[in-house]
Amino acid sequence: MNDLDHPPLVYLETDTPLPDPESAWGADSAVPGLLAAGGGLSVQRLIEAYSKGCFPWFSLGQPVLWWSPDPRMVLKVQDFRFHRSVRQWMKRHKGLDIRIDTAFDAVIDHCALAPRPGQKGTWIVPDMVTAYKALHAAGSAHSIETWIDGQLCGGLYCVSVGQAVFGESMFSLVPNASKVALAALVAFCRAHRIAMVDCQQNTPHLTFMGGVEVPRSEFLSHIRHAQYLPSLQWNFEPLYWDELSPTPASP
Repeated sequence: MNDLDHPPLVYLETDTPLPDPESAWGADSAVPGLLAAGGGLSVQRLIEAYSKGCFPWFSLGQPVLWWSPDPRMVLKVQDFRFHRSVRQWMKRHKGLDIRIDTAFDAVIDHCALAPRPGQKGTWIVPDMVTAYKALHAAGSAHSIETWIDGQLCGGLYCVSVGQAVFGESMFSLVPNASKVALAALVAFCRAHRIAMVDCQQNTPHLTFMGGVEVPRSEFLSHIRHAQYLPSLQWNFEPLYWDELSPTPASP
């Protein structure tokens, strides 16, 4: 297959539904996983996209681009690696507190500014920041926050549709703060019997924490079921940490 063998890129109007995620460009195309362009970033569009297992990812100067990669990077929460070094770091910080949705705007703003190894800029462009803040106001985007002595030190934001959870981005102002936020999200998911968190694309950091690639078909099957389960109550209880104990020996 050459670069011209993929189907024409679908350009969306505001009210045009996203195509079937299985129709995304294949592994042998110029841009594997690309599904469509355009269509805006309204709350309704974002909920439609996540319900179909798709997500937006584009740079300044580009139209909105929608993606459905195969394979898909996920974190199966039972396989999460809660490394000893992170547990020990938590024990040393007596003023550590996990909060949910108390500083969403600050979390996504920090994520947009966080340096990305090997990247010159960020995909969390101003339009994306505005869109996800609106999605948070609508109750479908959430921040998991690591606070130490009353200061926001790290966190992540995610999207939820029913009981389907999609991780988006994380940041740290001090070492390990984002890893603690991810561990808290995993503990939350285990407590609510959520099996999988979407991670979109493979990175060494996610692999280190237990992320794996799965076939898109497996991921979409999970999403089709989970999105119709009752919506979650997004708060963090200290007893959720018990979901991560005992843990296997970790390096």
